[in-house]
Amino acid sequence: MSMRIVVAVATIGVGILVSNTAVARPEVVGVHGGEYSPGTIVVKTNERHLYLILDDGHAMRYPVGVGKTGKQWAGTTRIDGKYMNPAWSPPADVKHDKPNMPDVIPGGSPHNPMGVAAMTLSGGEYAIHGTNMPHSVGGFVSYGCIRMLNDDISDLYQRVSVGTTVVVTR
Repeated sequence: MSMRIVVAVATIGVGILVSNTAVARPEVVGVHGGEYSPGTIVVKTNERHLYLILDDGHAMRYPVGVGKTGKQWAGTTRIDGKYMNPAWSPPADVKHDKPNMPDVIPGGSPHNPMGVAAMTLSGGEYAIHGTNMPHSVGGFVSYGCIRMLNDDISDLYQRVSVGTTVVVTR
């Protein structure tokens, strides 16, 4: 533990250190049983958390970045593809807002907004994906995609498969 962290803990309190640690890792939390089947992904937009339902009373909880005002959506869909280090082509609304953006950003590029992995969602241009901007996780930041820390998307990627149900609520 560096001196700077020790001073911050002594000055601000242990709660900050615990909160920062929790943001960097998924945690098992209690959930009201029976609403969703085990294996379902539930994104609660207003909470800015993604839950992977483990059983009737428990879920893995991950912090996420979600759609900014006017770009949020709700509904039920499924994962229709899983990709490691995907290339990214900005959708039309992103190109409209940022016309100088390249047509394709290669996978692995530090400028690629998909991070280390992406799971595309059927029925639209949205995905659950990593990010190379970790400070954006926890905010209303995207054009509708669900943005996760790279370590968290890597963890979730290993736990789910194509066909997994995804429920997004506001």
